[in-house]
Amino acid sequence: MKPRKSSAKNDAILDYIVEAAKRARKNAYAPYSSYKVGAAIATKSGNVYVGCNFENASYGACICAERNAIGQMIAAGEKQPIACAVVTGGRKPGTPCGICRQVMIEFTKDMPIVLVGEHKSGETRRTTTLSELIPDAFEF
Repeated sequence: MKPRKSSAKNDAILDYIVEAAKRARKNAYAPYSSYKVGAAIATKSGNVYVGCNFENASYGACICAERNAIGQMIAAGEKQPIACAVVTGGRKPGTPCGICRQVMIEFTKDMPIVLVGEHKSGETRRTTTLSELIPDAFEF
């Protein structure tokens, strides 16, 4: 595994989007799985877009938090994400599903992704990259 470059500015951005994802997670609609997820995407322009998952009795109609956040970014006319945060419940942070990974790779070859699991005694945090999560992404 390669060492990660860290700077105060990058760390501040990641901390900021983690907090935004935590707030979004509170709005998740998960009556079937009870698995609430919040996501935040920071863009090159400095904007942050959030999303939460929402379920439907027809499971195929469910939308993941990450795709919701990317959709907000696109709706605002942006296409250059630089960082992502995903907040789930539990001691082990959840990762974006394969569909979400593929959607993100459409807009960037790589970016840091902070994964956070919120639990009673605090949180568990892990930083990875999009290329580590989807090493052989399908691309045209």
